Amino acid sequence: MVKLRVLILCTGNSCRSQMAEGWVRHLLGPAVEVASAGTHPAGWVHPLAVQVMAEAGVDISHHTSKGLNEVAGKPWDLVITVCDGAKEECPYLPGAKEQVHVPFPDPVLAQGTLEERLEVYRSVRDAIREHLVAEVARRVGAT
Repeated sequence: MVKLRVLILCTGNSCRSQMAEGWVRHLLGPAVEVASAGTHPAGWVHPLAVQVMAEAGVDISHHTSKGLNEVAGKPWDLVITVCDGAKEECPYLPGAKEQVHVPFPDPVLAQGTLEERLEVYRSVRDAIREHLVAEVARRVGAT
């Protein structure tokens, strides 16, 4: 079976794209080869993203923040931008067969108590599972 090669792009590659990579690998694993990267990588994965994914049974604690230059030369079947900044900075990725934009709010911008911020992270986590994973699943014939 040929795996669908999916790249998920964000600006910092610290939250949204990391959660998306984790969900796709967790839910569609055998059918998909997935990676994530950032146009301006933060150099770390946000601990609250790691925490809320762990709550959902997905371990992204081993993920690392990568730059676009580390993945740009590969032949991706599908490139998904999850923030407007990445979409604007990367309007076309050579070698990509298809590019789509599935935006989500940046949970890093959440303010308030820790619990209020965690609720924002959880909301984004759940939206990524519902919308982005479905976008990928349609292309591999999964549900």
